[in-house]
Amino acid sequence: MISSLKRLLIGRPLKSTELGEQKLNKTKALAILSSDALSSVAYGPEQILIVLVTVGAAAFWYSIPIAIGVLVLLVALILSYRQIIYAYPHGGGAYVVSKENLGVYPGLIAGGSLLVDYILTVAVSVSAGSDAITSAFPALHDYNVIIAIFFVLFITTLNLRGVTESASVLAYPVYLFVLALFILIGVGLYNIVTGNVPPELHTPIGTPVAGIGLFLLLRAFASGSSALTGVEAISNAIPNFKAPAPNNAAKTLVAMGTLLALLFTGIVLLAYYYGITPREEVTVVSDISEQVFGRNFMYYFIQGTTALILILAANTGYSAFPLLAVNLAKDKYVPRMFTVRGDRLGYSNGIIILGFFSILLILAFEGQTEHLIPLYAVGVFIPFTLSQTGMMLKWYREKPKGWLSKFLINSTGAVISFIVTIMFFLTKFTQVWSVLIFVPIIVMLFLRVRKHYEAVADQLGITTCEPSVPIEGNVIILPVAGITHVVEQSINYAQSLSAQQIIAVYVPFEREDEALFEEKWRKWRPDVRLVTLHSPYRSILQPLTKFIDTVQRKASHSNYQVTVIIPQFIPKKGWHNILHNQTSLFIRAHLLRRRDVIITTVPYHLKK
Repeated sequence: MISSLKRLLIGRPLKSTELGEQKLNKTKALAILSSDALSSVAYGPEQILIVLVTVGAAAFWYSIPIAIGVLVLLVALILSYRQIIYAYPHGGGAYVVSKENLGVYPGLIAGGSLLVDYILTVAVSVSAGSDAITSAFPALHDYNVIIAIFFVLFITTLNLRGVTESASVLAYPVYLFVLALFILIGVGLYNIVTGNVPPELHTPIGTPVAGIGLFLLLRAFASGSSALTGVEAISNAIPNFKAPAPNNAAKTLVAMGTLLALLFTGIVLLAYYYGITPREEVTVVSDISEQVFGRNFMYYFIQGTTALILILAANTGYSAFPLLAVNLAKDKYVPRMFTVRGDRLGYSNGIIILGFFSILLILAFEGQTEHLIPLYAVGVFIPFTLSQTGMMLKWYREKPKGWLSKFLINSTGAVISFIVTIMFFLTKFTQVWSVLIFVPIIVMLFLRVRKHYEAVADQLGITTCEPSVPIEGNVIILPVAGITHVVEQSINYAQSLSAQQIIAVYVPFEREDEALFEEKWRKWRPDVRLVTLHSPYRSILQPLTKFIDTVQRKASHSNYQVTVIIPQFIPKKGWHNILHNQTSLFIRAHLLRRRDVIITTVPYHLKK
């Protein structure tokens, strides 16, 4: 029943050879990887006005130069991440750039900040979209948390079905939102140009305002820069693009930056000319829409698409989080389970973990996550600053052709990103202080996982540790995943049982891995028969159990007993089992239900 439900929700398994079909073209990639950045247009300009309104509506004209500053930062970030895409075409973004150019610790700070930020992206976006729905339908207000959790589960399921399938569904609302805002901006600007907007609604640009100071302007600039969250997502998700991936990713990044600049500028200009004052119960976009169109179809169309994109902005996290986790897992800073592709060729463990923690965050804050927006923004600008600084050092050390212009672009981005980060800490410390606690904790966890993997590799490696003690002393099937002391110990045990035949079984997912392992095995244990069972759907259980059935049927005619020996190593600390043996324990649990074979485990105890 569970298997049938899984097939219904997620779909049929895909072969590894179908991976190319799961790559994104530029149109779909723009939709699912830009939704976070584009959705911030709904609240970025409003954040500027919220700061300026503290000194009066006369100060609203300052939103124009502040918006220009935000656009300068956006251009610097787009140009910088375009360079990162070509310099690091395998993805990883700020984590890889910081690790390779600044060192391990800055890289882990960038990686940890982004992992948490993507969780916040999902929780904040879905909660904001749920708020928009319950605002339109007040009777649903008490179900805000349930609605938010439903959307998290829905988006999680879509992403488990595969990247292209989720993109096909989610692309339409994103482009509808862009269309709606372009219509709003076009009509609004037309009204301004034709004189249909009274000039007394706004103060002229350059009007002196008492109480305005540099600190306040920097604070407004930092708040408005929250509109740039999500810009880095494309550089993390390069492997999701169709070939040539770097070229397609770079073009998508430029298209996203262009759309974001146009929409952000348009909303700021309309808010200024229409004299919009931010109110707690109504968003700035809603106010502008009402003044431009009134309460008609277009108003509700704009509000509806805004609510949709706020919810779908979460999908940027689902696209970038798993790929960032893969890069961290390859470097052994998070469990290797994040490198495993699921039935639909997506990194399903990363998708599920992201959904799980997002739901926990929604429950913890009861869906009221607006106080997390500054934390969400500072979690992006720390990696922004580190990646820009890393690229500066890269160009300075390597000095390729035209390096000076690239160096200046990254220097501009690094300085502005650093200023924004500092302003967040100075002006919103009560909301972002937790960054100073959870980032060191995450880095510490990364280092502990890495240390554990290194200790295990040191003990398991054939060439680095003492030889196993031979065991003195029926068809035996021995599933193997590598050439280690765990396998050696299991073979010794099997030989002590005076078996008629010992068959080592290896289940590769790729043909290259199959040939490589067979060659290594012939050199290591030519006396033990090896059977490889290529699994195009990346399932270990299905080909293994089918092979056991075949052997068992043949053995039953000769009155032989089939025994399956499952290698397993026991870490010194119990919690380390979370990182290891998931596959062997799952195989054992599955085979224990069978009565026609003997199941036994040969443990190998680690000493540290």
